Amino acid sequence: MTTQEQPIIGEFVDGIDFPVVNERAIRASAGLLFLGGIIAFMVAALTDDYQPLRMFGAIFMFDMTFRLFVGTKYTPSLIVGSLLVRAQRPEWVGAAQKKLAWSLGLGMAFISCGVMGFLNVSNGITLALCSLCLSLLFVETAFGICLGCELQRIFAKEKPQLCAGDTCAYVPPKRGERHTVQPESPRSLEER
Repeated sequence: MTTQEQPIIGEFVDGIDFPVVNERAIRASAGLLFLGGIIAFMVAALTDDYQPLRMFGAIFMFDMTFRLFVGTKYTPSLIVGSLLVRAQRPEWVGAAQKKLAWSLGLGMAFISCGVMGFLNVSNGITLALCSLCLSLLFVETAFGICLGCELQRIFAKEKPQLCAGDTCAYVPPKRGERHTVQPESPRSLEER
């Protein structure tokens, strides 16, 4: 294999020709961000103290900026997420769809922080924007559904590759049909 320049988002692994990221680490980091966000959200909603929510918004924006422009190798939440799942086999997914999702997250964080800080919009609108962002984090964490993958599948010329849970290639059975799994050949089991 020829040596390739290390991408900012993701890494190259043997047998895959494009940058990938570990879905398990991504979901762990999304869970960590969700935990911090939901605590700050509840403090704001229940006590009318928006300072923790402002701090979380800044941390979230910093994290997304790091992912997109400095590198996934150096992003604090991804480092912690990788440590938490280091005993699990990596599930490699395409970095392109994650880049799209993180760009959307950065845009939402920028808008939310602008609404909270500079525009001084009503607290209800602030909470609504934050709840949308937290909902997307929850869907990523709990269900493994990546909005970037879904958007890339719908709008991009180049369809996503290596989606979480193999949703790019998997066709679920129709309602009422039995779910069958093709048995793996002994050779494919040996390769693992």
